[in-house]
Amino acid sequence: MKNNLSERFLDFAAKIIKLALRLEKTAVGKHIGNQLMRSGTSAGANYEEACGAESRADFAHKLQIVFKELKESLFWLKLIKRSELLPAEDEQLNFLLKESQELTNIIGKSVVTTKNNYK
Repeated sequence: MKNNLSERFLDFAAKIIKLALRLEKTAVGKHIGNQLMRSGTSAGANYEEACGAESRADFAHKLQIVFKELKESLFWLKLIKRSELLPAEDEQLNFLLKESQELTNIIGKSVVTTKNNYK
């Protein structure tokens, strides 16, 4: 059975890469692009690690890492928009802002649920 969240993370990472490639090749564009690619692609990789966790505590810990990486990705995406590195109406940027917020909400709730269920 296909894991919908795994697919969303994979699509998110691919779209992050495509967006980062569109940033100007200036020092600022490269820095923000690299930071965004690191956090945006590692969220999915860490989610896959969480799915294969060795214990409940390991699962909760890895989910927290996913949450942190998503929050960081959201920051970089907001910075791209606020600093006008891409146009405010850019569809790809706006999709990624929305998707990163949705994924952050999903994983945040999962972290809370996991912690509450295993006290």
